[in-house]
Amino acid sequence: MPSKYVIHTKPVSHRFEPVTRSGIIAWEEGCLKCAVCVKKQCVYGVYENRALDSRQMIDSIDNQCMNCLRCVQGCPKELIHKSLNPEFKALGDSYWSPEIIARLWYQAETGKIPVSGSGYPGPFSGPGFDSMWTDMSEIVRPTRDGIHGREYISTAIDLGRTPPYLKFTGSGDLNGESLSVVDIPLPIILRLPGFGSLSDETIKGWAMAARRLGTLMSLPEGRINDAVKDFGEWLMPVISPDSPGPGSVPEGVRLVEVPWSADWKGIVRNIEEKDPSLLISVKIPMAEGMEEKALSLVEEGISIIHLEAGPDGRFLDDRTQYMKDGIRFVHTKLVGEGVRDELTLLASGGLAMAEHVAKAMICGADSVFIDFPILIALECRMCRRCTKELSCPVEIDAAPSTWVAARVINLLGAWHNQLLEVMGAMGIRDARRLRGEEGRAMFFEDLDRSVFGSMGDVEEGCELE
Repeated sequence: MPSKYVIHTKPVSHRFEPVTRSGIIAWEEGCLKCAVCVKKQCVYGVYENRALDSRQMIDSIDNQCMNCLRCVQGCPKELIHKSLNPEFKALGDSYWSPEIIARLWYQAETGKIPVSGSGYPGPFSGPGFDSMWTDMSEIVRPTRDGIHGREYISTAIDLGRTPPYLKFTGSGDLNGESLSVVDIPLPIILRLPGFGSLSDETIKGWAMAARRLGTLMSLPEGRINDAVKDFGEWLMPVISPDSPGPGSVPEGVRLVEVPWSADWKGIVRNIEEKDPSLLISVKIPMAEGMEEKALSLVEEGISIIHLEAGPDGRFLDDRTQYMKDGIRFVHTKLVGEGVRDELTLLASGGLAMAEHVAKAMICGADSVFIDFPILIALECRMCRRCTKELSCPVEIDAAPSTWVAARVINLLGAWHNQLLEVMGAMGIRDARRLRGEEGRAMFFEDLDRSVFGSMGDVEEGCELE
């Protein structure tokens, strides 16, 4: 049995004060000047340590408050209130919600899994991955515990072609084509986000995190420079369609990616001629016809296929369809053709929470890319000022690479622990077994169809008997 894969984390403080969900409003007018003010009774001393951050114009009591509400309830004149912070509500967008952003900030700071003492407060169904529920039937067994070491649970996966069986010679040597795979201990690959106030130090920090985690960092070929030249083994260059092949690829690179284009075959051929040892992934858009494209890639000998959805987890050509369905469509097609085990299926787009990793794998992916979570880990507020050539409010481009790496390691440490929790609750001890295990999940659409489908289409004004 290989040694247990553990991501060691340690607290990494914010460079800027985070935007809090709520703030304290304390009115002075009408104060009775009580001998023992409720502010002095605060067990956390937030009023005594009160200060104003002149750089951000943020009151420290909002960030230090632990929401015990003792001062709110104890003030005899009810002059102290807790109110929702309008700046918090303005974070992100409808998909990258303020709650998701705050959760990712917490994970990047502490490396811990956010726990709500009151349980899950949200809806039991919604769009995309929210309409998918995982099986937790083994959670009653205390031996299924991969975090605390009472049972070994592997999260390692292989990238590349895995033959259905092996042949050996009489002397015990491998007979036939040698295996060509890249194994990573975590089914998560880092990827350059679509936008962000990024510098060479930022990208170097992500590469450092990839090396520390043992995974890969996907980078466009044009963004590879001297800052990351020593990280070749952990880089996954994306070759431009206009490029004749890998140009200034750092030494040690094991895997490259080629976007789908009219001449993808020619690009792949040039790469194979220059370096036959390189594994090649072809990226196809998650859109109509992707099943046929994936099948044609397998027939051409491509061993790694990357399905790319939009940043909000939807199809690129149809916003009514979601990433989880796209993965299922391609996976089911390849299973039906009897070629699923001949390739590795990667997925990207809209992966915002740790649970999305396990759910994407259940739908049929071998591994996933994450991009915006590693940007949000650096305190990004998803304000998109950088896309308008405006300054970044948290100066991400000025952050040192060591701080960037530490924050991403914390984030992935929390996600890894949550993956172990989910797998342990399912009774699955190997991430490879999680792939396509749809029997361990329930899909709202399927349940709704099976229960109410026989009723037909119900229109307004229609009476049911």
